Amino acid sequence: MSNTARSVLIELLVEELPPKSLKQLGQSFGTLLFQGLQKLHNLGDGSQLTTFASPRRLAAHITNVLDIALQPPQKVKLMPVSVGVGADGEYTSAFHKKLRQSCGYRDDVHHSVLEVRISREFEGKTEFLFHTDVAVGVPVAVNVQQVLSTLITRLPIAKLMTYQLADGWTTICFVRPAHGLVALHGDETIPIGVLGLTAGRETQGHRFEAGTKAVVLRDADCYAQQLESEGAVIPGFAARRNEIVRQLNVAAAAEGLKPVEDEALLDEVTALVERPNVLVGKFESEFLDVPQECLILTMKTHQKYFPLLDANGKLSPKFLLVSNIRPADPSHVIDGNERVLRSRLADAKFFFDRDRKKKLYSRVAGLDKVVYHNKLGSQAERVERIWAIAQAIGLRLGGNELAAQAGEAAMLCKADLLTDMVGEFPELQGIMGRYYAKHDGLPDDVAFAIEDHYKPRFAGDELPRNMTGTCVALADKLEMLIGMFGIGQIPTGDKDPFALRRHALGVTRILIEKKLHIALEEMIKISSGVFNNKIKFGDTESRQLLDFIYERMSSQLREQGYSPQQIEAVIAKRPQLLMEIPQRLAAVRAFSALPEAESLAIANKRVSNILKKVEGSVSGAVNAELLQEPAERALHIALNSVMPKADVAFDRGEFSLALQELAVLKAPVDAFFDNVLVNTEDPVLRANRLALLAQLQQAMNRVADISRLVA
Repeated sequence: MSNTARSVLIELLVEELPPKSLKQLGQSFGTLLFQGLQKLHNLGDGSQLTTFASPRRLAAHITNVLDIALQPPQKVKLMPVSVGVGADGEYTSAFHKKLRQSCGYRDDVHHSVLEVRISREFEGKTEFLFHTDVAVGVPVAVNVQQVLSTLITRLPIAKLMTYQLADGWTTICFVRPAHGLVALHGDETIPIGVLGLTAGRETQGHRFEAGTKAVVLRDADCYAQQLESEGAVIPGFAARRNEIVRQLNVAAAAEGLKPVEDEALLDEVTALVERPNVLVGKFESEFLDVPQECLILTMKTHQKYFPLLDANGKLSPKFLLVSNIRPADPSHVIDGNERVLRSRLADAKFFFDRDRKKKLYSRVAGLDKVVYHNKLGSQAERVERIWAIAQAIGLRLGGNELAAQAGEAAMLCKADLLTDMVGEFPELQGIMGRYYAKHDGLPDDVAFAIEDHYKPRFAGDELPRNMTGTCVALADKLEMLIGMFGIGQIPTGDKDPFALRRHALGVTRILIEKKLHIALEEMIKISSGVFNNKIKFGDTESRQLLDFIYERMSSQLREQGYSPQQIEAVIAKRPQLLMEIPQRLAAVRAFSALPEAESLAIANKRVSNILKKVEGSVSGAVNAELLQEPAERALHIALNSVMPKADVAFDRGEFSLALQELAVLKAPVDAFFDNVLVNTEDPVLRANRLALLAQLQQAMNRVADISRLVA
């Protein structure tokens, strides 16, 4: 019987699936089915997977699925030829006994079978007998049933629903109640069942717009085409998403506007409709007096609309909605959506107007009633700490004027938490603080600092736009880091409930990209001092926090294309001015390209290993009169020549030049290790040579620990 390969289609018809999970559910459904059949050897060469996911269905289409799974031959090692074959060339009784035990043969097995299935192979110098069994293939229905039953339990479902079948007794657990199962192999139905359903070839189209009540699929390859033509459904998630994007762009261009770009919103809307139809709605211009961030968030979060912006990025009084139906007259759909949005915007305008009746300063006292952390006090206490840290950083970076502005912004930075608008939309904290601060007549630097002190909120986000915001942003993040480390809330594994990794990255990005001339350890010392013994933050906690920050920075630098060795070489020196790190990395990268680099790095590592084994401290002073060997005298002379020039370059921040000066040390360093015994029996000579090596190590490792460049 020929083993033909045809396409397989599996579809689960269900009640409306969670929109935020649909994309991942569809991908997982298809991937698990494909991997399962692949593992069971049911897929032919070049098999391709296509996944489908709509609000009411999960489906997968796989090409080149074999009727019978190709089971790989099973090879069993039996015994050495010397034991299994007698002197007469016939198989021995020991061989036949092993054949019965391991392979299930009877004693009267025909020799022709053995000729085909018994082979000889050498393992080392010994020749063994092997039996190769041709396994019987498994029909596709058996494997599809096995894989589908397993994948149902492995889908990424956050919360299961429990429901009963029509018999009133059988209980099923799945993401949503399932009502239909399609399983086709080519044009044949696969006789399987799952979730209390028996597979067929009939599915359903759009709830309201399908041309027929039931879509009877001709074969597996007709699925998408039939659903679209007969069922008014675009089953593919990507195809439906692309169609929505196309319609959004066409509708926006017709209005001379452009839609807000939001990938998450686009995915969610794609998961809400099966037959997208983009329509244009509008609202009253009076609502544009409300900050556009509020209006945009209202439309996106509550209504799943796409706001329309003009060429300058300003919000227009129009929006795009994605309907799931295509009526001949869409006016009723548009009117209904406009009416709902009008109520939402009226609420936002009410909140905005009422919030502006109270000044931000009047809200600060109320923060005393807002709990920040049960071990760290209220938001009011937190604000006092941020205020003190921001002032100290401002004084250090810009004097009294910057300190005063940073203090004012810090005092108000959390006040908008008590406003109605932020209560309704927590995502607007900081943003609303800026609007209310400007309404109160506060300087722009202070207003923008209130918004910017949360930045960067995520990877790639912009940094605070002025120095006042920079000081408050650093203060906010350092207060959080030190407070949480001080009460033992250190991130472990994937758990980081207070987003401390993001705060650490924020600190490093601000210090590096803003080129701030302030030491990290100095800032931590300043910041920890404002807690007034409320937490335990000593040398141990300080080291833990520093390690944590440098570790996060290392991960960030790896994403920028630096090698692990280059990053480790720089970070090992724990540079306190983080603004220097890019220049140090560039210098290390340039040094690594020098022909002398590898030899010097190896020598540096050798020096480090020698000095680690020394008991006690090594004196830094070298007595030139005790240098007996020509090679050690030559190295001492070379060091005295190179060090002043390298030190000058280092002090100027010319790190590449400082490292390049070291290249001339290659020859004297190599000669030293070839001709000088460091650990000589004479303790005075040994101490002097160790001091010379310590001086060499210090000269080579000012910019970075060069020994870390050794692969």
